[in-house]
Amino acid sequence: MKIKFFIMMAVLAAASVFTSCDDEDESAKNIVSEYEVNDKVVAEQKTKSGKDEAVLLVAFGSTWSNSFAAFDATKKAYEAAFPNADVYVCFSSDICINRASAGENGEARDYYEPRYLLHAIGAAKYAKIYVQSLQVIPGEEFANVVACVKKFMNNGYIASAHLDDVYLAKLDADKAIFLGMPLLNTFEGDGNDVDEVAKQLNDVCKDEVAKGVVAFMGHGNPDSYDAFKANVRYTQLQTALQKYSDNYFVGTVDAPNTYKYDVHENMKSAGKTSGDIYLHCLMSIAGDHAHNDMAGQGDEYWGNEDGEDDSWFEYFAHNGYTANVPLGANNEPSGLLEIPGVLNVWINHTKNADFLEDAYHSMYPEE
Repeated sequence: MKIKFFIMMAVLAAASVFTSCDDEDESAKNIVSEYEVNDKVVAEQKTKSGKDEAVLLVAFGSTWSNSFAAFDATKKAYEAAFPNADVYVCFSSDICINRASAGENGEARDYYEPRYLLHAIGAAKYAKIYVQSLQVIPGEEFANVVACVKKFMNNGYIASAHLDDVYLAKLDADKAIFLGMPLLNTFEGDGNDVDEVAKQLNDVCKDEVAKGVVAFMGHGNPDSYDAFKANVRYTQLQTALQKYSDNYFVGTVDAPNTYKYDVHENMKSAGKTSGDIYLHCLMSIAGDHAHNDMAGQGDEYWGNEDGEDDSWFEYFAHNGYTANVPLGANNEPSGLLEIPGVLNVWINHTKNADFLEDAYHSMYPEE
């Protein structure tokens, strides 16, 4: 993968050398057009609603219809929780944006990057702005959300019409832009996020855990991208869940020491060597990872040379367990946004969100 990456970067670098000035101008025009599209949509929405607050929900993204439905339902829940605000949803992943627009999995949807919608919200001059991360842990993707909002406040984006510095200064002076934290933000103290999410997950899975193992598959960050050392939240969540039952286990697709093999070793050490295992997605939505890495069935999901691409379903099925993937709406796996009690944790984070600078310095106390 590293070799392919460096080759790709070399090709892109070479291409940039041979790009004409006209091509560069056209590229700039395309960027400006993205801002203009969003400015128009947001301006029309604000005019129609007459509201003076905005909530921007930032997800990594997805290409699956069941995920789009989960985002739609989340938007409606936020509109009910914030009746004075217009609510917008955006994706931070360019790949998800492009593939969703192309209808990769049957339904085409248009989503945009946070920078475009933030600019549009600013151009519409909402008096109060909430930016809510829909990430699960405060890791790499959340760090990107923070950086995006900081750049917005510094008027760092090029557009057809620059943001009004007077307006941005007023947002800053009024402390009127807020940053909502990811789901598993806090670990210690009464009512902390990890304990609350564990409670909500147990409420949903208590019948399953009485019959066998319940294993949650999160995403996680590789070691080199473990921003804020956030991967620890997965082991903390497992500890919290095991207060309800020692049949709960938590793993990830990307964080070292929490892969499916590690989950299996932990299960065996606890004497769980056979029987039913129920697999659940520990991500905001059930997208590619849930459908393929977790629930994928058949030969294409088993017997890979290094085992890395074996699905959790096939892995446990081939290791003496009866693998089950409980299905939700439309006969699809479910994500965390579809659990009302878990969604409410995110909503409360927005309601209790810190002013941007306060949130930023709480994560970077040395600055």
